[in-house]
Amino acid sequence: MVSALTDLDTSHHFAGVKRLVVKIGSALLVSEAGEVERYWIASVIEDIERLRKENGIDVVLVASGAVALGSNLLDLPPRDKRSLEDSQAAAAAGQIILSGLFSELFRSHRRRAAQILVTLDDLQDRRRYLNASATIDRLISLGATPIINENDSVTTEAIRFGDNDRLAARVAQAANADMVLLLSNVDGLFTEDPRKNPDAKHLPVVDDIGSLNVKLGASTGPGSGGMGSKVEAARIATASGISLAIADGQSPNPVMRYRDQGKGTLFTANDDVNARKAWIAGKIDVAGRLTIDEGAEKALCEGNSLLAAGVTDVDGEFARGASVDIYSKDGILLARGLISYNSGESRQIAGKRNDAQRDLLGYAPRSAIVHRNNMVLL
Repeated sequence: MVSALTDLDTSHHFAGVKRLVVKIGSALLVSEAGEVERYWIASVIEDIERLRKENGIDVVLVASGAVALGSNLLDLPPRDKRSLEDSQAAAAAGQIILSGLFSELFRSHRRRAAQILVTLDDLQDRRRYLNASATIDRLISLGATPIINENDSVTTEAIRFGDNDRLAARVAQAANADMVLLLSNVDGLFTEDPRKNPDAKHLPVVDDIGSLNVKLGASTGPGSGGMGSKVEAARIATASGISLAIADGQSPNPVMRYRDQGKGTLFTANDDVNARKAWIAGKIDVAGRLTIDEGAEKALCEGNSLLAAGVTDVDGEFARGASVDIYSKDGILLARGLISYNSGESRQIAGKRNDAQRDLLGYAPRSAIVHRNNMVLL
């Protein structure tokens, strides 16, 4: 559901927020000439300090831009012509610029900054995820602001988040945050790209991502994300009980501007989410896809497990315990879960009732192909 609220109605979205993740996109942090936007970054840090003093909100920063900065520093070719090795070298060179700048600017407020570089595996593996969560908590308790980025100097296309929007949503889970604020070079979510259609309608509040009917455009700047990645980040966050907002960050002091004016798009959080299911909802290394019939869809919506009898199609190659997405027969994403069988076994028993599964598998079937305790509705 999309709520038809005015901008005035959206001015109090920090109410009740005690921990906030702010994501800064490359398009804001780095100029078209490849130079860091120092004055703008200083204004964001000023906003963070004001939030802490005036609202009692602790902030975790997710900041991209290392590759763009490093490419300029090392005179590397543009993104579409860079090799993987070039991008990794650029990340290494750019990250040291960013960390030094953030440290200096926070010190001007008598605050400390701390850097955490993560890979996809760090937040997909449950044990490493909990370690990251503990580190973030400890840093905040020590009065330091965690600044998190993907470790692009060692990641490859196969083992990376690919955009800092989804990374911010995953960090919010690990940080036990109440809200994510994605600062971008757009005013929020529209029914379609407003640059191409001036009649596109702005959506101030989204209560149900599944009901969205929008045309998601391509990337909106030098970063690797676009509106599609922001909506996926919202799906991860809201399924974890965390609200997410997209706001225009092109002018100085963008966080205060959103606090005071509320202009942007707010995705409201789901209620009654437990920590394990939040982790499952945010998993990005989805290895397979199950399509189910109407009866199974109804059962899922009522809180039941997914039985093999309701599965009509199995896509992908995966091991037991892998993440799979569950779709309706109409192609609507319904849920994400950890599957009880590998891909070959899943195909064998898809559409089959329990009494037929024993003969196909050679052993007694498990209670469900995806158990409700290992599944979260999206």
